[in-house]
Amino acid sequence: MFSEVEFEQIVSEAIEGLPEKFGAKINNVAILIEEFPSPETLREYGIRSKYGLYGLYEGYVQSSRRNVGVVTPDKITIFRMPILRSCRTRKECQQKIIETVKHEIAHHFGSDEPGARKASQN
Repeated sequence: MFSEVEFEQIVSEAIEGLPEKFGAKINNVAILIEEFPSPETLREYGIRSKYGLYGLYEGYVQSSRRNVGVVTPDKITIFRMPILRSCRTRKECQQKIIETVKHEIAHHFGSDEPGARKASQN
């Protein structure tokens, strides 16, 4: 449906399309695209299918950070194949990619799961 390059471009556009109040505050976050979550990740989150996870935020939410010097970046991973498999059309897939990026960035800012779901719909 989307090549790796096209998928990456949509992720980039989703980040660039964030409202200024969020985009300007994203700090020390690596955003990666992988084909699937690892078996260890699936086990850790109790997910049985390798298609069951679209994205993952790993790190310390912005609101709980302290100025302690240099730290490794937080990580947002977007899983390409689960998203592609869940969609029937290019438009639906593009929207799912954008929603997933917004969802994981909401976690970066401290949203719990219900809050991140709500943020991804806006």
